[in-house]
Parts: sequence; structure tokens; C-alpha cells
Amino acid sequence: MTDVQVDWIAVDWGTSNMRGWAMSASGSVLAEASSDQGMSKLSQDGFEGALLDLAGDWISGPTTVIACGMIGSRQGWVEAPYSTAPCPTLPEGFVRAATKNQDLQVHVIPGIKQTDPADVMRGEETQIAGFLARNANWDGVICLPGTHTKWVHVSADEVVSFQTFMTGELFDTIASQTILRHAMNSPDWDNDAFQTGLSDGMARPERLAARLFSLRAESLLNDMASGVARARLSGLLIGAELTAAKPYWLGQQIAVIGEGSLSKLYVAALATQSVPATQVQAAPITIAGLTAAYRRLKG
Repeated sequence: MTDVQVDWIAVDWGTSNMRGWAMSASGSVLAEASSDQGMSKLSQDGFEGALLDLAGDWISGPTTVIACGMIGSRQGWVEAPYSTAPCPTLPEGFVRAATKNQDLQVHVIPGIKQTDPADVMRGEETQIAGFLARNANWDGVICLPGTHTKWVHVSADEVVSFQTFMTGELFDTIASQTILRHAMNSPDWDNDAFQTGLSDGMARPERLAARLFSLRAESLLNDMASGVARARLSGLLIGAELTAAKPYWLGQQIAVIGEGSLSKLYVAALATQSVPATQVQAAPITIAGLTAAYRRLKG
């Protein structure tokens, strides 16, 4: 890195982890690093040190840092107030974080809130902005699977409305902290069982609680395999979510932003409803959104 000019630093700082990229002025990635020093692990006086641990070697003079995610929450480095939807996909009003190191100029991207029904996002707005930066004039719905999956209606470069589902967190909690944990003691997976759960969850979402206990009963009475139970649980929860989110995805152009197997499950689930969806990897889209923010800041 000593012979490469780092023009600015992009940071995606979440609750549990953070990722950083050394960037050129043109938006090319020169280096990257990651850390487990997420927002929830740091006290107020620990953020600057965590950033320097991650990216200190990239700083050789005054350096602009553009950061998104939970770093801008009330418990983060500095609170970046929410913009209210409908609003531009990249909100106005970046907030400067106080630093002791005079070479650091840290700017935090605000999240977006929705007043009715009440909802919030932090970090996803940057991914949405990155997707639109690469897909000009795109209108439709963006799904961002994760611990808290979001469905976001985008039109004319604005977030029109959105809805968040705690499906991922429910899956983790049910599989690890309820009586069903005894039926899910391995990471195995059965795709046919996922499809069965998906169909059941979509057809009768009001019976979700009863279907969940049936997994326990089938494990006891029929020796249902752990991989079958895990996959069916996932299918039931995603199926119930898709039914509730139907006003978002029905008849819309759909993009799914996310890494790995979870996003693939959403693409597959939508396909069962004859709804094609394009899966987009999260990291390059996040970088594109942070780059758009940097360019706006620099004018």
C-alpha cells in the first residue's frame, strides 16, 4: 500500500462487525479489511480507535471517511438523524463525527424512517443507492434478506415505502432457544422440506404457531431428521413473510441484495410464485453506494 494513493475510505459499520475499503478517487478498491468491532461492542470513546485499528495504515494525511450503518445510530459514534420516506435513496444531511486525529474527517450517512407504519433502516439505504447507481432509472421493489429482512419500494430514485420483517432473527431464536432446538441440532438442509414449509406458510400463515409445534411432534413421533426440521422451519417463516409482503412483490420488478444461501432462498421462494428476481451481491453494491455518497460530499 505504500506506493498507492488512498484518496478516501469507505466503511460499512454494523452492529456486530465492520468492513472497510481503501478507495481511489475514481471509486476503485485499493485494499479491504474487516473487524469484529461492531457498534454493540464499543463504548463511545472506542470508535475512533477501532477505525484506526482497521484502516490506520491507509491514512497518510487528511483523509475523508464515508461510513454507513449502525455507526450512525443513537448508540453509535454519532447519531445521524433519519430522513423521512418518501425521500431520496441517499438521504441528505451527512453528519460529521468528532475525532482526536486531525487527519480523520468521518462523515456518517443518515438512515431512513417511515412514520406510518413505523419502520427504520440504517445501512440498507446505502445499498439501495448503490444498486440504483448501477441501474439507472430502475423502478421496482428491492428485497434485502438478513436478520431483519426489508422490502423497499423504489421509484424515481426515491424510497417510497418499506417494511421490515424479523424473519431471520425469529429463525435463529426458535432454532436455538425454544423447544424446537432439540429437533435442529445439526446444520443439515433438505430442500424438499423447505419447499413444503414454504407452501404451508404461504397457504395458511395464520396457522404458523401450530405448524411450529408440529415440527417438535414429528421429531418425537416420526424421528424427523434435523435437516428436514431446519429447512421446514425456514420455509414456514419465509412463506408467512412472503404472504404478508405480497403487496410489495406482486407485479413488481424485484431485486434481491445479499450474499449467499439466504438470498438464494428468497429468489427460489419468489420463483414458486412465478416472480423472477435478480440476486445482487451486497459488497460491491455497498461500495457503489458509499462511492455515490463520497461524490455527493465532494460535489
